[in-house]
Amino acid sequence: MADKIRIDKGAAVAELTDNFRNSSATLLTEYRGLTVSQITTLRRALGKTTSYSVTKNTLAKRAATDAGIDGLDALFTGPTALAFVSGDPVEAAKSLRDFAKANPFLIIKGGVFEGKAISAAEVSKIADLESREVLLAKLAGAMKANLSKAAALFQAPLSKTARLVAALQSKREEAEGGAVSVASDDTSAEQDSAEN
Repeated sequence: MADKIRIDKGAAVAELTDNFRNSSATLLTEYRGLTVSQITTLRRALGKTTSYSVTKNTLAKRAATDAGIDGLDALFTGPTALAFVSGDPVEAAKSLRDFAKANPFLIIKGGVFEGKAISAAEVSKIADLESREVLLAKLAGAMKANLSKAAALFQAPLSKTARLVAALQSKREEAEGGAVSVASDDTSAEQDSAEN
């Protein structure tokens, strides 16, 4: 029986280690005081790209160490639940923050982002960011605007050159027209003096 328990614990640690390694972020929370229905509501709010599970602190500590993550040992106190995020960490952090506002028993302790331990304040900063889709839309808009500016910039020398050529041509025509009229005035003046 004791061997079976050790095997089960070893399997649980291996699964948690894989979750730590394969997640884009992991968020640690304390759920003391939440009902089962509230935790179910939280799981739904986190969405399909985030798994939220209650774990034993000793197993989670060992899994974090095995995954090469340092700095979480102090966070593994009291009843701990882990949110393993495989999608957008910003959305998961926002969902947890919003749920914690509505249910003050949920406490965000900290987490792991890009392989490094982060504090609860840093999780809050991540939650304040805009989602990936919004940031990509803004980037696409900025790129489109810059491309339009670049096209206008490349067109400007051509249009300036065309206006310059047109101005020089009209000035030349005026000069030639003025020279022809001066010459014709001189010719008519010579004819008048010859007649006289």
